[in-house]
Amino acid sequence: MADLSKSTATAKSAAQPQEGGNLVATLAPIVCIVLGYVIWRFVLGNASNFTNPDPNGGFWPTHKGPKGTFTKMYEGGIVVPVLIGSLLIVLTFVIERLLTIKKAAGNGNITEFIRKIQFHLANKEVDKALAECNKQKGSVGNVMKSGLTKYKEMISNTELDTDQKVLNIQKEIEEATALELPMLEKNLVFLSTIASVATLLGLFGTVLGMIRSFSKLGEEGGGEAARELSQGISEALYNTALGIGTSAVAIIMYNVFTTRIDGITYGIDESGFTLTQSFAANYK
Repeated sequence: MADLSKSTATAKSAAQPQEGGNLVATLAPIVCIVLGYVIWRFVLGNASNFTNPDPNGGFWPTHKGPKGTFTKMYEGGIVVPVLIGSLLIVLTFVIERLLTIKKAAGNGNITEFIRKIQFHLANKEVDKALAECNKQKGSVGNVMKSGLTKYKEMISNTELDTDQKVLNIQKEIEEATALELPMLEKNLVFLSTIASVATLLGLFGTVLGMIRSFSKLGEEGGGEAARELSQGISEALYNTALGIGTSAVAIIMYNVFTTRIDGITYGIDESGFTLTQSFAANYK
């Protein structure tokens, strides 16, 4: 029991991932949706962008005659600001994950780092191996440092046999890994969710636009109605384009991040294998 308490304390001191509340995950979606509305209402929906603006303004002004192609997105309807907000959420968490995973990857090549550790351990130079961990940093460096600290402690331990010492080292590595992995995978759920939802939101906006367009066709009739129908369909398809584009960015970046995380996780697993095999071979 005492060994377990001591092991946990060592893991917490040697492996220290970022802690604290996930403020970005709480505030970013709200801020991005609000910003999406601001862009739609006050940038795309600026009265100067239309030949026949709605002077009354309000939450959703009925401006007519957009002057530019990009401004036509405003007439895509109220789903457009949600889609813009979704795109901003994706970009926010792409930047956040890039910074976090870059930090977790450490300062050098993981394979080369593990090779150096193996070399030092083969020569029974644990302090030099610990120095390499301080240079490398990142998740693999943190886990390796935690394991090496227990490794060094087990060398001088005369009460346990080799198998028990190896188990203690393995337990230390598992506890350090449990501290690191949540930081790597945090917030990826936003990308995976938006990857699925953005396309559906785009189609929903398109359907609403088509309903409005065909309603006008039924009310007015004639050539003018056909022109408005064509224009309405064009505007409605902006929802589909924005939804598909947002979904594509989210899917691509989600796959990029999961691939990077798999590489780091593999490095952590290899670190654990290196330490246990080295100790079993060198300190029988």
